[in-house]
Amino acid sequence: MSEMSRGGRPDRRGEREPESAIHRQTFSVDFEYEVHFTRDVFRPENDLLVRVLNRGESPRRRRVFICIDAGVARFHPDLVRRIKDCCHVWQEEIELVASPEIVPGGEAVKNDWQVVQDLMAAIGNQHLDRQSYLLAIGGGSVLDMAGFVAALVHRGLRFVRMPTTVLGQNDAGIGVKNGMNEHGMKNFVGTFAPPFAVIDDFSFLGTLSDEHWRGGAAEAFKVAIIKDRDFFDWLVEHAAVIRQRDERAMEESIRRCALLHLDHIATSGDPFEFGAARPLDFGHWSAHKLETLSGYRVSHGAAVACGIALDSCYAERKGLITAGDLERILKGLEDCGLALWFPELERRSPSGDLAVIAGLEEFREHLGGRLTITLPDSVGRKVEVHHLDHDLIEESVQRLRARAARTPQGNA
Repeated sequence: MSEMSRGGRPDRRGEREPESAIHRQTFSVDFEYEVHFTRDVFRPENDLLVRVLNRGESPRRRRVFICIDAGVARFHPDLVRRIKDCCHVWQEEIELVASPEIVPGGEAVKNDWQVVQDLMAAIGNQHLDRQSYLLAIGGGSVLDMAGFVAALVHRGLRFVRMPTTVLGQNDAGIGVKNGMNEHGMKNFVGTFAPPFAVIDDFSFLGTLSDEHWRGGAAEAFKVAIIKDRDFFDWLVEHAAVIRQRDERAMEESIRRCALLHLDHIATSGDPFEFGAARPLDFGHWSAHKLETLSGYRVSHGAAVACGIALDSCYAERKGLITAGDLERILKGLEDCGLALWFPELERRSPSGDLAVIAGLEEFREHLGGRLTITLPDSVGRKVEVHHLDHDLIEESVQRLRARAARTPQGNA
């Protein structure tokens, strides 16, 4: 046997270096957070916030820094006063370290790194530590930005989300992800950082625009189509009253959608998305690209509705769902007031391909590994595929275009 095959490696003096040793380090960390549904959380008689901050620990005064979405502050001009009054009533339990910080809202905040730096500076000026809390009140974009900040400061402040939109309460605000847009890609930068708690306060929903009221319903359809046929049937039945802003119907939709998301996070075996599959992003590969192609003129909820419609047309063409199921999906979305067509869908790249198709590679790159797209395999079930036929995508786009031309409410 040669010297090398006996183990070790000769050094320049001919002496054998010790063989390398490998120690595999394995450990697990349990994460736990609560999602609460309530109304008027800052009403002084409501002790929910105190209970949330003291969860699992002996009661003591908790230091809290609060940031508020500028849009929320505009539509709720008394919110800062109500927060201060609430914290005054509970001053033995809550120390509001500074007047709440107003931050820009909407997708623009995820494109603005100055907001991240300013919020970090404000937190640093108040000397918050890892036992302190950052409470963010706002839409999904503000929660994404603030969660990113909370994950970085001291490698993790306790972060409490208070989503104020339908989309935030049933989806974006209850998961374990946050991030910023960069490099022309949505959520290019971010972290996995479970919140300390989530508080869904339904009293914020009344001031939403019709667009943002309806847009959140798209995420409910998304999860129902691939996970829960009973919920899908319920959504189709209640789509019209949801569009008409029936509060009870919307609150029921939010609860059911949120619980399905939470169940997936807890039981999928991949909450931090180490694998190549991301089932809860059904319809999102094209939605994210549609947002960027439109310069974020198309909101996330509206883009998801369009993405669901596109992938459902594709699934029907591949024989995964029936023509009847497809019609119920498309009509349910339309009955909610959601558009199924935007002109950016047929924009072309210099090569002549649909520009939206580039979203497939961007989606794959975001997760790494093999392209994995979730499609419905009959309503209420899912299948994962690793290739989408570009010609069938083109056919599905034209199908939606033709439908929009026949259906005035389906036009953007």
